[in-house]
Amino acid sequence: MGNRGMEDLIPLVNKLQDAFSAIGQACNLDLPQIAVVGGQSAGKSSVLENFVGRDFLPRGSGIVTRRPLVLQLISSTAEWAEFLHCKGKKFTDFDEVRQEIEAETDRVTGANKGISPVPINLRVYSPHVLNLTLIDLPGITKVPVGDQPVDIEQQIRDMIMQFISRESCLILAVTPANTDLANSDALKLSKEVDPQGLRTIGVITKLDLMDEGTDARDVLENKLLPLRRGYIGVVNRSQKDIDGRKDIKAAMEAERKFFLSHPAYRHMAEKMGTPRLQRVLNEQLTNHIRDTLPAFRSKLQSQLLALDKEAEEYRGYRPDDPSRKTKQLLQMVQQFSVDFEKRIEGSGDQVDTVELSGGAKINRIFHERFPFELVKMECDEKEMRREISYAIKNIHGIRTGLFTPDMAFEAIVKKQVIKLKEPCVKCVDMVIQELINTVRQCSNKLECFPMLREETERIVTAHIRDRESRAKDQVLLMIDIQLSYINTNHEDFIGFANAQQRSSQTNKSQSAAGNQVIRKGWLTINNISIMKGGAKEYWFVLTAESLSWFKDDEEKEKKYMLPLDNLKVRDVEKSFMSSKHIFCIFNTESRNVYKDNRTLELACDSQDDVDSWKSSLLRAGVYPEKTVTVESESSTSTSDNFSMDPQLERKVETIRNLVDSYMAIVNKCIRDLMPKAIMHLMINNVKDFINAELLAQLYSAGDQNTLMDESQEQAQRRDEVLRTHQALKEALAIIGDISTTTFTTPMPPPVDTSWMGGNRRSPPPSPTAPRRMSSGQRPAPRGAPPPPNRPGPLGPFNNSAESPQAPSRPNRAPPSIPSRRPPPSPTRQVPPS
Repeated sequence: MGNRGMEDLIPLVNKLQDAFSAIGQACNLDLPQIAVVGGQSAGKSSVLENFVGRDFLPRGSGIVTRRPLVLQLISSTAEWAEFLHCKGKKFTDFDEVRQEIEAETDRVTGANKGISPVPINLRVYSPHVLNLTLIDLPGITKVPVGDQPVDIEQQIRDMIMQFISRESCLILAVTPANTDLANSDALKLSKEVDPQGLRTIGVITKLDLMDEGTDARDVLENKLLPLRRGYIGVVNRSQKDIDGRKDIKAAMEAERKFFLSHPAYRHMAEKMGTPRLQRVLNEQLTNHIRDTLPAFRSKLQSQLLALDKEAEEYRGYRPDDPSRKTKQLLQMVQQFSVDFEKRIEGSGDQVDTVELSGGAKINRIFHERFPFELVKMECDEKEMRREISYAIKNIHGIRTGLFTPDMAFEAIVKKQVIKLKEPCVKCVDMVIQELINTVRQCSNKLECFPMLREETERIVTAHIRDRESRAKDQVLLMIDIQLSYINTNHEDFIGFANAQQRSSQTNKSQSAAGNQVIRKGWLTINNISIMKGGAKEYWFVLTAESLSWFKDDEEKEKKYMLPLDNLKVRDVEKSFMSSKHIFCIFNTESRNVYKDNRTLELACDSQDDVDSWKSSLLRAGVYPEKTVTVESESSTSTSDNFSMDPQLERKVETIRNLVDSYMAIVNKCIRDLMPKAIMHLMINNVKDFINAELLAQLYSAGDQNTLMDESQEQAQRRDEVLRTHQALKEALAIIGDISTTTFTTPMPPPVDTSWMGGNRRSPPPSPTAPRRMSSGQRPAPRGAPPPPNRPGPLGPFNNSAESPQAPSRPNRAPPSIPSRRPPPSPTRQVPPS
């Protein structure tokens, strides 16, 4: 062998495979293996049976290997086989092994010739094998057979790629000698995942079935289509030999006799055959395992460190211990209280970077959603003036009033204040929903105790619902308090004397705040036509007077500036194909907003972003569109026909300004008091309840032992963690016992593999390689001397034609391509004949 001192390495890796296969982690650890890849009827099964020395693989038409077979060969004094799914049962009759493989395959894939990536693990102990681990994969097929799925070729390809794509997997590419090597599916797949040829070993089967007068000498000498690790030829039993139950030992003797007697192969007979292939694979696998051990050890150590803390908690764990249940109940409730408070008050640890939740979302409800709902309740300007005019006329009755009546002002104000109840109650509902969501998020840590989690959620949610009614009563009481007394002596109220000057003051304040930036961010303009490039994302800047957008956030290249005069915003229904949320801006006077578009559709990634932009537009004076009902349409038509005299118009304008002034005071007060009331009546109260009363409620709710019964999933998780932790420790101990003192054969130098880069045409023959596989050439009769340029038994270095002193031969054809043969040794020259 090429590396002495590591003979026990492969059996140790086989132990690792079994340890991790038992806990379902064999695929994750990417253990070094050899995958056997080839087309149907390429001889893969025969190669494996030659390794074992027994007939044990199923045979027949169609796809025989329908599940990957992980075959572990272990040198032993006795001979038997065992399956991982039948652990402890020894199979000494290999006919029973074949039947068990067929039965286990049908159990998973059924009898319809389907395939499955779930492997069958088979271990064979025999004095006639070397320590190897191979994976027999389904043969590559093109056409479905019987009731196989139509995409059977793609399924098999995906399964093969799943195994050979791993860097730790060696590829045994099996190709029959009686086909064109350049069309080999096995070599094509290996080239895709191993372009440098570091992991690929070529195997040429069916050498005895080649057309008479042809041979594969140039392929086996790695001259025709070279691979970095070269090719090894084998001779399998024919179908007649298999049907006649020819002994594999006799077949191995016939194979050796074939190589020793064949004139094209006898000079390399010691490097051909199944025994040679076994030794090369064992050497390559051992070297490969040695190379991957450092990364393998690091991976195991990182997994062990990740499980250390959890395994320490589970070690010595007694589920039925009453003292443990009491202690754990206290810890769980305390942890739930801490988590709830952190989610509400904010914390630096366990920060959610995906979405807003807990206190951050409640803050958005207070300062963005609630103000937006308040503004939505404002009535239309024409509707407001119509109501004021009716109120003035109804108060005067039959008389013509000379002065503006106070009662009209109070009536309109009270009507506007009553409308505030709906957004206030909606704000309470949104906060309650977020509190319940926070409770559910905090209770995720109690999932290992389902009864405790269910009872905790029930108790806290019931308390939140109880506080909900009290909070809503208090909020409605705040509105009733505002209705009970209209304070016209408020310092911020403009009064009757200043009502006429309100419009001019408002215009001045707006112009002073024109340059104030309200919001910046990315938005997608959704209604750009496909001819002009389709939807595009821009950087938007919103000020008190305009909405501008730029190419990027550097704000150097301005694309457009849209004045906010006469603009309103409305929702747009989300399209079927789009994942974005859309709102649009339009002009109330039916003018184009952006170029030829009557509306400007803007898209955000989430509904929260849409609500946030709407709130910002509200601050800039862009209000949402009112929902027009049938009743409002009829009232609008009557108001359009309604006319006022100049004196009444002045009274309406005065009361309109007074209502605006007073409602601004009420809105300001409500916006300030609502968050305070909700915090006091609900959020702080729920926190105090969880801290002080939750534990007592849990004790009074039922039996403590029942509450702390762990779930079946948690018990399985605990057992799995302990078994995995122990398996990792054993694996690291096994690796620690391996001696890495080796004597290795260096990797062969790179070769030209451009022939595998997608060109299916065979390369032109070399002048030094007159024979090629499946070429149909007729060589000289047997016993005739070899051609002038054919290397002799000593290899290419005894060719006199390569010597500088050798004269040219008159019958030698000129070379068509440069020879790949190495230069002659300078210390060994053969005189010309």
